[in-house]
Amino acid sequence: MGVILEAKNISKTYRNGNVEVKALKSCSLSFEEGEFVSVVGKSGSGKSTLLKVLGTTEVPDGGEILLNG
Repeated sequence: MGVILEAKNISKTYRNGNVEVKALKSCSLSFEEGEFVSVVGKSGSGKSTLLKVLGTTEVPDGGEILLNG
């Protein structure tokens, strides 16, 4: 087995006028083949943003996503 999905120092900031919300700040993680994980946290902690970035439906402001290396 091996790493199939890896995120290195990903960041994502949303802007609404003069207001900035840092949804992800230098987040790094990796997933091994066959591994089961869950994402938990309170409302507004960045769970949905993390999943959207990992699923490539949103582009991070910084960092990189590696699929199968």
